[in-house]
Amino acid sequence: MSVTKTGTGLKRLQHLVLWVANVERSVRFYCDVVGFEVQRRYPTAAFLKIPGTPDDHNLGLFEQTGVPRPDERVARMYHSAWEVDDLTDLARARRRLIDAGALVGSSNHGVSLSLYAKDPDGLEFEIFWTVPGGVSARTTELDLAGELAQRGLTFS
Repeated sequence: MSVTKTGTGLKRLQHLVLWVANVERSVRFYCDVVGFEVQRRYPTAAFLKIPGTPDDHNLGLFEQTGVPRPDERVARMYHSAWEVDDLTDLARARRRLIDAGALVGSSNHGVSLSLYAKDPDGLEFEIFWTVPGGVSARTTELDLAGELAQRGLTFS
């Protein structure tokens, strides 16, 4: 049996590279708040990875002095998305994002539960958990406490 591939055969996003105004500030944010670890560090660049992954890096940060904050009125990338393994990981991420003043929204997409946040440069990203057996439905506000309770999970 032969399999016909369409498109380019993409499998996954291995890494994302961002221009940031201050690489040190961004390294602190992505490590302390989001949970990345530094793989390699240079004076105006850093390569970060998700702990435990075999990838060389998952996020590259390059300093560009004077880079302006994103303008919501012009075409640009909307956000990147990072998946967590467990619903309790999503709850932990929510707490860290709130503590950092970075959380800007949350959604229940039926197939995933998502948190939206902005980094120190105003770049938006998503942290999500895939709902096992979830069905795509209309997007609603995320009730994370209710989702945890529904699955018999607690998080403090």
